[in-house]
Amino acid sequence: MTTAQNKFSLQQSYSDPGKQKHLTIRTPEGIAFSLAIASPITRFVALVIDKISIYVASSVISMLIRLLGLINADMAGAFWIAASFVISVGYPIVFEWYWRGQTIGQKIMRIRVMDEQGLRLKFSQIVIRNILRFVDMLPGFYLVGGMSSFISTRGQRIGDIAANTIVIQHAEISEPDLTQINPGKFNSFKEHPHLVARLRQNISPAEAGIALRALLRRDTLDADARLKLFEEIRTHMENIARFPPETTQGTSDEQYVRNVVDILFS
Repeated sequence: MTTAQNKFSLQQSYSDPGKQKHLTIRTPEGIAFSLAIASPITRFVALVIDKISIYVASSVISMLIRLLGLINADMAGAFWIAASFVISVGYPIVFEWYWRGQTIGQKIMRIRVMDEQGLRLKFSQIVIRNILRFVDMLPGFYLVGGMSSFISTRGQRIGDIAANTIVIQHAEISEPDLTQINPGKFNSFKEHPHLVARLRQNISPAEAGIALRALLRRDTLDADARLKLFEEIRTHMENIARFPPETTQGTSDEQYVRNVVDILFS
């Protein structure tokens, strides 16, 4: 990770038909992180759950608008048209933004939208991929989007290609053993709860995973690569939440990352 765009290069691991696709993110130091691409079937199930959620929300609003219709039928009709549009278009945009790439259906199916380079999702990307759903839905039942997901090596529908996003499958991950990462160290970062909260809010799961794996694999790196990797991770994290100088003074880049990982996973 760097101060602006990270330096990760992407390699797509091609697999036999029927097997799950993976995206490999490789750092300049030679560390590779593999992300499982969500299958079209899993994405379709998540979509069905989201459609049910939209239907339930629409039904509730419909009942409220009917009450308004008793007062003014024309106004009720206008409200219903506006509400239908806002719910159908706004639902995925709002949830994917506030839940970091997940709607209700995606959260249940343990899949997540992310930038195809492993960076944090931008609001513009979320808008683009959801506005272009009308293309993926053609000519019906998401035929264009489904075919695109099957053909694409990264499982991308048209909206994902335009927005430079991918949808990954989250495996069930057990809580890491932090004693092997930060044994017996006092974490002074915890004395600043507002900055801790900012870190937890703004660091994506992919970024947290990269930092954790870097620590777990640190002994496999040569000295120069190890120093460079932790320097880049620290720089990226400092741009998210900068702790007071008296807290970080004398803290090595690797210890800095250890403290952050301890905060994120403990």
